[in-house]
Amino acid sequence: MTRRKTFAPDYRHLIAAARNREAERLPLYEHAFSVEVVEALLGREVAPLLEGDLADKTEAFRRECGFAVAYGYDCFPLEGCPTSVVQGGQGLRGRAGPLIANVDDLERYPWEDKFHEFTSLHGDRFEALRRSLPPGMKAVGGIGNGLFEAAQDFVPFASLAYLQVDAPDAYARLWQKIGDWQIRLWTWLLDQYGDMFAVCRFGDDLGFRSATLLQPDEIRHHIIPQYKRIVDLVHARGKPFLLHSCGRIYEVMDDLIETAGIDAKHSNEDAIDPFTVWVERYGDRIGNFGGIEMNLIALNTPDEVTAYVRDLLPRVTGHGGVAIGTGNQVSSYVKPENFVAMTEAVRAWRAE
Repeated sequence: MTRRKTFAPDYRHLIAAARNREAERLPLYEHAFSVEVVEALLGREVAPLLEGDLADKTEAFRRECGFAVAYGYDCFPLEGCPTSVVQGGQGLRGRAGPLIANVDDLERYPWEDKFHEFTSLHGDRFEALRRSLPPGMKAVGGIGNGLFEAAQDFVPFASLAYLQVDAPDAYARLWQKIGDWQIRLWTWLLDQYGDMFAVCRFGDDLGFRSATLLQPDEIRHHIIPQYKRIVDLVHARGKPFLLHSCGRIYEVMDDLIETAGIDAKHSNEDAIDPFTVWVERYGDRIGNFGGIEMNLIALNTPDEVTAYVRDLLPRVTGHGGVAIGTGNQVSSYVKPENFVAMTEAVRAWRAE
């Protein structure tokens, strides 16, 4: 593992960036670390331990947190996805059919059972991370899927369009019911594990390369109000809220900021607009996280990654809260040497 001088994490830097204040030390941020990349750089197993009991999970997260500290991170990402107890994400990926066709289906759905299934499935993971966090480090994350992604695991995207036309009452009610369920999940998380989170977030990809996936008015009418409920709940616990959303979502950004109340936003790709555009457009209103193009870190060389980071950092300095990392996440196809080059370039900028 490549190491620089001893690094002491301080989660307050990520909080500052999320609250749109320029942190004293530019924080690194990731939506997730691929276990494969972690194991490759750590030289130790993690994945088998994550499938074990609480003691095994605790050791796995201890190793992962050590990895994060070694590469200069102040916070460790962790979330529990509601789709894990719906259709395991198969509906979201278009590999399973709809569970909801009418209002009766919504009322018969075992929401209470699914709440307990979620807490049973994910409780040990959150507890294990809490036991593993080193001094100065906290978590970033929460209840993983936002409203739109969760809805698509109940009713896949194409079927959702049919539901909107064929059963408008069920379509409208679906968003409310999922919102109610997610409020309960978030309340449980914040009650049980809120102390370990510096920044709360969910991921909800509202767009693709050229537009939003739903009509902007549909997002405003059905999704933004449910977002606001969750963001208000997080704010009531004194924590900033970060939205991860891929896609060209400019048409609803004002709604996300002014109505839903998000504090920061993550995810960008240069094919839509480089990170500098997001920072210039919204840096006076929200924190901006990400910046490093995924194609670059997956396909190019370490020298090219280093040059990209060195070019980017002076251009986003002085534009409010910024946290630097990949534009999406450290996926299994990210070259480990490119991840190292990215973090080393940021740490060199921080004079570490």
